[in-house]
Amino acid sequence: MGSRPSLLLRDEELAEIQKETGFTANQIERLYSRFTALDKTATGALSREDFLRIPELAINPLGDRIVMAFFRQSDEDRVNFRQFVRVLAHFRPIKKGRENAYNSREGKLKFAFKLYDLDDDDRITKEELLAVLQMMVGENISEEQLISIAERTILEADMDGDGMIGFEEFCKVLDRSLVEQKMSIRFLN
Repeated sequence: MGSRPSLLLRDEELAEIQKETGFTANQIERLYSRFTALDKTATGALSREDFLRIPELAINPLGDRIVMAFFRQSDEDRVNFRQFVRVLAHFRPIKKGRENAYNSREGKLKFAFKLYDLDDDDRITKEELLAVLQMMVGENISEEQLISIAERTILEADMDGDGMIGFEEFCKVLDRSLVEQKMSIRFLN
């Protein structure tokens, strides 16, 4: 167990998670503490219901889509600690020399793209875009306005004329956006 009795990871596992995600040992310990607090059944894995008990996710209009992101790497309906930390790594701020596959600009864009790609076919259709827009704005905008926004977005982003937005087109649209900053959460040490 090493010198960290509160963390049920071997030192080798801790080092692997640090290298893979870029989190420090202290950050991993804090995340593990949060993970175990969410794991009400003490099974070592989280269910969708465990995630939805997080108030910030419960009130977020995209909460269900964010929760789904945690289960993308899992073949089951449960997420272990390592899978949990991998998803959270997408939200680590990018620091010079400490970038990895999860918190790179491309990693963050892939994560964001998947929030819109509801059927996971690597394309965003007008219907998918409309569904996500409806999740985000609820009843605050009329159906006609949402359809207009979705159609205009597809029209502007669709460079190959297939009526959908692929990942490369998605990246091009967000070329000038500071995704690295907008998709970052400060994790305490």
